[in-house]
Amino acid sequence: MTTENEIRECLDGVIVPGVKRSLIGMNLLRSVTLGNHTAKITLAKTALSDGAQEWTENKVKEALSRLPDLNTVEIAFAEAKPVELNEIKNVIAVMSGKGGVGKSLVASLLGISLARQGNEVGILDADITGPSIPRIFGITDRPNGSDSGILPVLSRSGIEIMSINLLLPSEEDAVIWRGPLISRAITQFWEEVLWGKLDYLIADLPPGTADASLTVMQTLPINGVVIVFTPQDLVEMIVKKAVNMAKLMGKSVLGVVENMSYFTLPDSGKQVELFGSSKGQEMARSVGAPLLARLPIDPELARLCDAGEIERYDADVLQQLAETFLNATSSK
Repeated sequence: MTTENEIRECLDGVIVPGVKRSLIGMNLLRSVTLGNHTAKITLAKTALSDGAQEWTENKVKEALSRLPDLNTVEIAFAEAKPVELNEIKNVIAVMSGKGGVGKSLVASLLGISLARQGNEVGILDADITGPSIPRIFGITDRPNGSDSGILPVLSRSGIEIMSINLLLPSEEDAVIWRGPLISRAITQFWEEVLWGKLDYLIADLPPGTADASLTVMQTLPINGVVIVFTPQDLVEMIVKKAVNMAKLMGKSVLGVVENMSYFTLPDSGKQVELFGSSKGQEMARSVGAPLLARLPIDPELARLCDAGEIERYDADVLQQLAETFLNATSSK
């Protein structure tokens, strides 16, 4: 006799149109009722257009027709808000005390490194006025959805991404909004985007400690914060601003990442600290959190980011970032 687990296994092969993840991965399966050779399936219609619902219904019936004990399959669609469906195990904020330190780069590399460890990952680009995540990943597709929700765009390696730049007529259009509108957009990215089931959602915060960062801290169930900095003399004061904000909001600092830490000479392999001596360990001790990684100035990484192919980057530092991050989170 057909079991619910067999039903779920079949539906895990049915891809949601517009996002290319399964019905199970997007958590759209609401209930399964099995009777006398009959299955009644209830799916959430969240973020699905009428055409997408019809397509999904046909694909579900086609998938379940392979089960020999089922003669009849009935499909029903139910209302549900995205925030009611999202099951996100860990929400991680990546922040910095100032701009220009490579915060979006670190958020992207952290997401990629975690995905390579077998995790389901999403990136919420909360830097509304300076979004760069789509360009780094080479994403130009507009999000799909309906009046009931928005579907994130999937990167080449399967990372879910949502950014204001994906909703603008042109990626070069300026977002000239005051604080309340920016905060509302961030809230919508959390409440009205169907993220589905994720192991990690990385929130790329704007620089500083103003309205947008405050909205993320207050609206999202942040599990921890990663602080990004560069080896400069002003770094300690700036890092402590970000750390103090996280602590005031009751969020733990999981670790720090020093970006642009050194440059490796191609002929000799010698590491040259172009911006002065590394302050990674010093900052880690000051913050009371581990140094997750020292990221180099890597021309190859810069080239891949410019080409929208950051997911092709392969360096030992990526595995190190994932391992130290996972160790830091497991100890909390």
